[in-house]
Amino acid sequence: MMIPSDLKYAKTHEWIRKAEGCSTVGITDYAQHEISDVVFVELPKVGAVVEQGKSVCIVESVKAAFDIYAPVSGTIKAINTLLESDPALINQEPYQKGWLFDLVPSQPSQFDSLLSKDQYEQMIRQGAAS
Repeated sequence: MMIPSDLKYAKTHEWIRKAEGCSTVGITDYAQHEISDVVFVELPKVGAVVEQGKSVCIVESVKAAFDIYAPVSGTIKAINTLLESDPALINQEPYQKGWLFDLVPSQPSQFDSLLSKDQYEQMIRQGAAS
């Protein structure tokens, strides 16, 4: 299982790549394995204002539909339109071509509440043990 060290992670299994002015969000490799085969993605609207911890979009798999939550508050700047015709990119490349949306964070201090690679890895291990 891949867990890149240059990302921050939410306890709800979203990742965020912090960049100047805009950050990219997706779901983790662990999450896409748990969800299994993604068949549809309902992406947010560009310009939508999202709140940390609130549902932003939906990923549907052969198992069920799953809410995807905003790791930080902000405004949606772009969506990954490739997912509309090929939602399986989330399973194939969750950290690259399978990203969900870009957002402009409105409260950069919220990044401090997210998990590091090591913290996320530990959370998964503890969850798997229980």
